[in-house]
Amino acid sequence: MTLLYFAWVREQIGRDAEEIALPADVRTVAALLEWLKGRGGGYARALEDLSVVRVAVNQEFAAPDRAVSDGDEVALFPPVTGGARP
Repeated sequence: MTLLYFAWVREQIGRDAEEIALPADVRTVAALLEWLKGRGGGYARALEDLSVVRVAVNQEFAAPDRAVSDGDEVALFPPVTGGARP
């Protein structure tokens, strides 16, 4: 699985992307986020409040119950990224 991190999520985790082998018991977006949070450090800080983290699976917004698999690309980002404010 390819994980992509954007904006302050990237800053907390300390990288913009990584490849992981998906644990067998992680089958949904919610389970993936909990597993990542359990890695501690920047992951725990970035995912402390999941209400401010959005997830896309294969470039489509994903709900917590969305299934994930090893070949997926999963992006984590805040509700608003990039762009200039008027």
